[in-house]
Amino acid sequence: MIKAVLCKSFGDPDQLVIDQIAELTPDDNEVIIQVVACSVNYPDTLMIKNMYQFKPEMPFSPGGEVSGIIKSVGSAVKHVKQGDKVFALCGWGGFAEEVKVIAKRVFPMPEGMDFITASSVMYNYGTSFHALKDRGYLKEGETLLVLGAAGGVGLAAVELGKIMGATVIAAASNDEKLLICKEKGADHIINYSEEGFRDKIKTITNGKGVDVIYDPVGDQYTEPALRSIAYNGRYLVVGFAAGKIPEIALNLALLKSCAITGVFWGQFAEKEPGLNMKNLQQLANYFQKGQLKPHIYKTYPLEEAPVALWDMINRKVIGKAVVLVNEEANRSNPPIQKVEKSEVSEVQQKDGKFIFKNLHHLKQSYGLKLGTSDWVTMDQSKINDFARATEDFQWIHVDTERAKSESPFGKTIAHGFNVLAFSPKFLYAMFDIESAKLSLNYGCNKVRFMSPIIVDSKVRMHAILKETEIENGRGKVFIDVTFEAQGQDKPICVAELISMVIE
Repeated sequence: MIKAVLCKSFGDPDQLVIDQIAELTPDDNEVIIQVVACSVNYPDTLMIKNMYQFKPEMPFSPGGEVSGIIKSVGSAVKHVKQGDKVFALCGWGGFAEEVKVIAKRVFPMPEGMDFITASSVMYNYGTSFHALKDRGYLKEGETLLVLGAAGGVGLAAVELGKIMGATVIAAASNDEKLLICKEKGADHIINYSEEGFRDKIKTITNGKGVDVIYDPVGDQYTEPALRSIAYNGRYLVVGFAAGKIPEIALNLALLKSCAITGVFWGQFAEKEPGLNMKNLQQLANYFQKGQLKPHIYKTYPLEEAPVALWDMINRKVIGKAVVLVNEEANRSNPPIQKVEKSEVSEVQQKDGKFIFKNLHHLKQSYGLKLGTSDWVTMDQSKINDFARATEDFQWIHVDTERAKSESPFGKTIAHGFNVLAFSPKFLYAMFDIESAKLSLNYGCNKVRFMSPIIVDSKVRMHAILKETEIENGRGKVFIDVTFEAQGQDKPICVAELISMVIE
């Protein structure tokens, strides 16, 4: 027998039950996957309410996108074998220790990809790439507006839009979500719960409007977005996460000379498998080059799958929520780190900073938002101090009189690395490790500078704990940070900082 989260009657996630079902056996063209991770997608929330296009036979387990290890294969299956690490689009059945999947929907995991990532790529990136490439015909130099930009498909669209050479406007409902959009490369952001939505788009596009609109949200946001479309624009109908399916007066399409186009990736994959495979191969290439990486909001044990679905319904999820299913497989694959809510909640705060007991306590808390630093004014004295320390005396940094006439900003600017030099100050104010004999903030694994720092700008840092590697009492702590300037949409830079801790 195997454990599964089952839908036995339609309704809210609270009606799901955990039960035992018989072990599965494959038909000739099927495989059985020992599930390690199953991501949560919006269709899962519809399926348990009997509101989705596909209607599995009762009882069924939700969860349509999995990664895991092949347990057994049918006689006709040749491209994967027992013991292979794979990811698959199963449609449903993923919130269980085993799932049966048609072989053509099962793919070997690329080398170096972990199970959490593998469970989070097909639905979001497959949908968004098909939408932008095959339905929206997005071209380099065009402007892309992404509604619901902090959701799974939304963040994927932001990343892909940048890869495809577009100027990306990300719209979401709060500043926390928009911060992640900026980290993923959005050129402009709009908080559509607070700001004049259409006025903001008009300002950003100099009155032209946007060329392609990616809409997985629907409801009240569709009409103002459509009214902001450019001549010959393409409006992509991806879904209705806000709940209500909007009714649009077709005269808008006429007046705007635009196309309103539906996006149904599942149907595309069935009807045009050759083109879909080419898309997946291109996405795999992007992943191997490090150009794409899903943002993982949170992981949940199998027993908390209903909580994950509620978080999706309540629009708490930024990026991807993932249910971790198989404990034995998790232990045999170190990249997977299970985050229990109880473990994270044990982290205490004192004087505004997080206090961790030791490195293992820190490791258990990955994904924790360490917080936002105080503002620091980048005045000329700080810029001059940095110039002396680095012996970089270019006039654009230190010659205030020349900068008035020759600088494109009319003022001096700080060196890009200048703001990074404040990282230790900010990090020491955010967290402490009680067991540490020595901690050293010593470098960056990745950094990308996105906008200049004009003299007298106020800057601050947002930080998220990413990962901790521990060996022989020493730890490497990886922290994702975003630096921003007050009153500026685009971040100054995003970086992955590294700290060394010795216990």
